[in-house]
Amino acid sequence: MVSEHSDAFDGDTSALALKILVAGGFGVGKTTLVGAVSEIKPLRTEELLSEVGQSVDDTDGVDHKVTTTVAMDFGRITIRSGLSLYLFGTPGQDRFWFLWDELSQGALGAVVLADTRRLEDCFPAVDFFEHRHIPFVVAVNCFPGARSYGAQDVARALDLDQGTPVVLCDARDRDSGKEVLIRLVEYAGRMYTARLLDSVG
Repeated sequence: MVSEHSDAFDGDTSALALKILVAGGFGVGKTTLVGAVSEIKPLRTEELLSEVGQSVDDTDGVDHKVTTTVAMDFGRITIRSGLSLYLFGTPGQDRFWFLWDELSQGALGAVVLADTRRLEDCFPAVDFFEHRHIPFVVAVNCFPGARSYGAQDVARALDLDQGTPVVLCDARDRDSGKEVLIRLVEYAGRMYTARLLDSVG
């Protein structure tokens, strides 16, 4: 969690900025989500997929994808006056996972994007945040033509800890993405409050 003093928020001199990660498998929509909700032009570190990468990048189900994030995406969204979220989209391929530890430093929580056609691809992200006790929500990106599943079905399939939120979203839609982020902030707030009470109780 990061607290900043900034003049960027309607003259408010004590704006609070929270760091949020957007994670998930290759081609699930992380860059799309960050770009859809960001109020600034998002920073992207995308490169064209190459023939060399074909041997290590599983593009089954995302044959249309021609670029990939090699470091991170970055965007910002103001939730309300004095509260903004700094969004860091993580790279999805295995060979870039070494960046996740650095990106997760100081994060309030994370959004794990999931595609029900390739649900197994988000297991590494779920494991990463569970093992580090970083609050997260699973956001099912509802791709056109994909079979629809309920939130409870997805939670069972991913064997999530009880209470971990699962929400349905459209990563291309700003309002849908914003609702996911609000849900995460609310959930993370409850989790940190519960941990604080446990520590003093």
